[in-house]
Amino acid sequence: MKRLALYHLETLLWIARLGTFRAAAERLNTTQPAISARVREMEDQLGVALFRKEGRGMVLTAKGRELVRDCEPLFAGFERALLKASDFAGATGVVRLGAGEIAAATCLPGFVNAVEQDLPGVALEIEVDLTARMLQQVQAGRSDLVFLAGPVASPGLVTAAIGAVGLVWVASPATAAKGGFAHALPVWSLPPNSPIHGVMRESLSANGVSPRGIATCNNVRLLVEIVLGGEGAAVLPEPMVRADLASGALVEVLPRPERGLRFEAAIRAREEDPLILELFRRAGGLRI
Repeated sequence: MKRLALYHLETLLWIARLGTFRAAAERLNTTQPAISARVREMEDQLGVALFRKEGRGMVLTAKGRELVRDCEPLFAGFERALLKASDFAGATGVVRLGAGEIAAATCLPGFVNAVEQDLPGVALEIEVDLTARMLQQVQAGRSDLVFLAGPVASPGLVTAAIGAVGLVWVASPATAAKGGFAHALPVWSLPPNSPIHGVMRESLSANGVSPRGIATCNNVRLLVEIVLGGEGAAVLPEPMVRADLASGALVEVLPRPERGLRFEAAIRAREEDPLILELFRRAGGLRI
């Protein structure tokens, strides 16, 4: 039996998943020289080259690809068996979550609190960003699990629906008192790569409205503040302006768009880490 430890195989599998020694080092909370040393130890024990230099990077050899293919399901099964035996109570590690701002403000706090309570050995790293970037992050392996506006159509991802929110056209009472969209108002929106931007344009067209101009901001809460104190209007997620509507700080100035926002949790289709699969299973039970 070759003198290889589980951390050697774990290192090899994360390099294969993420594509670089540096990314694997970040994921395993170690240094790039430590990753290189582990790879050399594996190659010395096995007597074969697992990587070859190509350009400025390293790629798996044919033997390396074969070892990854054979070991990945075995390693995942071993981890899964140990975690299931303890009902995941002994799970440890760092899991990188990505979320759009709306999901982060609605379902994410409860999800995080449940993970903290049930899986105290798991550390979460959360990044809040727009849907398009979240997709890039999870597809590149820089995020493990993301919550984003859908529907998401990608053969490289597996998704679970977690609910939907309605959208509302809002403006300040002063803007509405002046006639609202009876005049050419400025419109504020999330950037064009956001699903809300598409709904905004559809709704303006359906209502025969020509805005004075369309400005963008990539932060929903800042958009709320801009509309509260300005002369423009915006289409925003109803849960994020519910309190302002109830208090009268904002009012509705156009019919609500028929199309709302669907939300989904997503992981890579080839994901085999049992901890991430368990968190994805739990995420599928969330409801926005």
